[in-house]
Amino acid sequence: MMHAPRRTLATRDAAWARALARFLGRAAVQPNSVSIAGVLFAIFASALFYIVPDVAPDMRAPVLVLTAASIQLRLLCNLLDGMLAVEEGLKSKTGELYNELPDRIADVVILVGAGYSVRGLSVGPALGWGAAVTAVFTAYVRALGGSIGATQHFIGPMAKQHRMFALTIATLCAAVEATFGMPRRALVIGLVVIAAGSIVTAYRRTQRIVSEVAAP
Repeated sequence: MMHAPRRTLATRDAAWARALARFLGRAAVQPNSVSIAGVLFAIFASALFYIVPDVAPDMRAPVLVLTAASIQLRLLCNLLDGMLAVEEGLKSKTGELYNELPDRIADVVILVGAGYSVRGLSVGPALGWGAAVTAVFTAYVRALGGSIGATQHFIGPMAKQHRMFALTIATLCAAVEATFGMPRRALVIGLVVIAAGSIVTAYRRTQRIVSEVAAP
């Protein structure tokens, strides 16, 4: 059975991450369960994005800060499921499926939710869906390379961790906008950056795959 390569993450070597993975491993927490928890955090973040326009103005900033925290918790789950599987020796036969599929679901629900958080602007939902589609496409290109025997490239500029970092920053900036009654531009800009960066990322990954496959 072909095993998917791992994304290079500096946080995987952090003492706090290793300690947390060790604690969860000793508690017999399964990697697949952590992967599902990541999707639940993503759905929660998406729901918060959706309700932002309808909450009282003085509550929008706290809701957006909680949304940003939920996005980061989704990433934490993505980090820990792999560490539990590899470092803690809890791999399962369905591990790779749970490693990939929940990520794609999480990307879509978070990015689409972000678009609907600015649905008062005509471009908002379209930008959310556009960012979601291009994000999934970058993962498709990576996996396609692996399926034809090439390297699975995790390069950016808008790989998963970059997308979620950009969206987290945009969400926190949106909280600042809400606090001071500024025009809602941060999430629109963030989604444009994510969509455009994802297109560039898919192109770069495709170019590397083509060069590798076509090499004599």
